[in-house]
Amino acid sequence: MSDRLKALSVHLFTATGAVLSMFAMLAAVEGKWSLMFLWLVVALIVDGVDGPLARRYDTQKNWPTYDGVLMDLIIDYLTYVFIPAFALFQSGLLSGWTGWLAIIVICYGSVVYFADTRMKTTDKSFAGFPACWNMVVLTLFAVEPSQTVILILVVGLTVTMFTNLKFIHPTRTKRWRPLSLAMCVLWCAFAAQAAWVDFAEGSFAHWGLIITSLYLVFAGIVQQMIPEAPRRVR
Repeated sequence: MSDRLKALSVHLFTATGAVLSMFAMLAAVEGKWSLMFLWLVVALIVDGVDGPLARRYDTQKNWPTYDGVLMDLIIDYLTYVFIPAFALFQSGLLSGWTGWLAIIVICYGSVVYFADTRMKTTDKSFAGFPACWNMVVLTLFAVEPSQTVILILVVGLTVTMFTNLKFIHPTRTKRWRPLSLAMCVLWCAFAAQAAWVDFAEGSFAHWGLIITSLYLVFAGIVQQMIPEAPRRVR
């Protein structure tokens, strides 16, 4: 297969995320939350794989007709933001004015963040919370904290979008990358397990989600607090 066809294949692979988002939305409309999250986990895996493939086969050079970055952002807004926000509101985890506030804050803040040209740091991490509401809402479904805790988390994470707090990119942030990749893979496994058992209480996946989520949220901030030691020149 030529380099051009490989690049095109990567674009078409990325585009499957749009179909997966529709499957997730159809499940959400019917209140099938576990099935919705299973589709979102599959979409998250696709999103995690297509980036390295796009860089490997240099899609910008070998098939520039399609803008892979734009395609990725469109799909990410659907799967990371829009559908999880709908689920948070429609499921009843947040009721009344708290639900309305959450969806307004999530949808409005996230679209502004996605358009921010400063969202990436020099080490390929994110400046501010990268609007991964799919991961946040799935964990909330599993743990089911109080409405007050959920609202504080939603507002707090939205505020951090517009700060210089660092959040790692599991595949692109070089520092601690093996550990970050392992945590990301484990998070996907725990998320799939939790959704598969319909978020049943007592599932071991719940603690796994909490531990891996805490790492993914705070690893970048810890890296900011503990600068990387300079390498010795031999």
